[in-house]
Amino acid sequence: MSLPFDQRDGWIWFNGQLLPWKDAKLHVLSHGLHYASSVFEGERAYGGVIFKSREHSERFRRSAQILDFEIPYSVEELDAAKALVVEKNGNPDVYVRPVAWRGSEMMAVAAQNATVNVAIAVWPWPSMFDINEKMKGIRLDIAEYRRPDPQTAPSSSKAAGLYMICTISKHAAERKGYADAMMLDWQGRVAECTGANIFFTRDGALHTPIADCFLDGITRRTVIDLAQRRGLEVIERRILPEELSSFNECFICGTGAEVTPVSEIGPHTFRPGNISRTLVEDYAAEVQPKLATA
Repeated sequence: MSLPFDQRDGWIWFNGQLLPWKDAKLHVLSHGLHYASSVFEGERAYGGVIFKSREHSERFRRSAQILDFEIPYSVEELDAAKALVVEKNGNPDVYVRPVAWRGSEMMAVAAQNATVNVAIAVWPWPSMFDINEKMKGIRLDIAEYRRPDPQTAPSSSKAAGLYMICTISKHAAERKGYADAMMLDWQGRVAECTGANIFFTRDGALHTPIADCFLDGITRRTVIDLAQRRGLEVIERRILPEELSSFNECFICGTGAEVTPVSEIGPHTFRPGNISRTLVEDYAAEVQPKLATA
């Protein structure tokens, strides 16, 4: 077991102040803990620069609004706070976790008068761009739980509560020796993995599910842009599980996964190939801080 997250050293930005890591605490009767009134972001800093920081801050605020609360900091203030935490902790290659939640003033389903708390933490997460290792591909299970109908859950918010079934599904997959699980949507169509979006290739084109019942990831949009720059056709559509055997390549993408090829999904096998390799390499180049030119 690695060092527990509450026992680490460093600095956490908490409601506008930098606190020693171990002093950043909340009460057990916080509304966010009991009723999942919490949103978060997952970001990465490469060489000390947070990739697409503003887009993440905008989504962070938008997620909270969907859950009917307002983050009391502007996008600019959040961007500055994240950069400060990265700098203060002294590691240029880190995972960045902003989180906002309703506090302990009210303990019932309704909590309109609860204070909104915001914290930002970072921890080391070096980039894993060994291309030969990545091209071996990972193995995915097929999850039992499905992504809910968007009329029953705020699927466009990065809401903490929506990840409950992801944890259950990933645990089940790992117990069977898989790296992750692919989830279907409420109608039995391909959706995403537990913390990453998914792409397939056929006849030189990329196919990916329509993001209407799961998060349209910032990494997902980055990959679509990179593919289009290469002249690759990107088709966003409904994908049925029965189609999986007809695809040549498969990869997943997300802040943590970056671009990671897939070799198996349940009984279906894929051969990571040139398109996956190209996008692994293009994404690696895209996230590196660009040197200013005169």
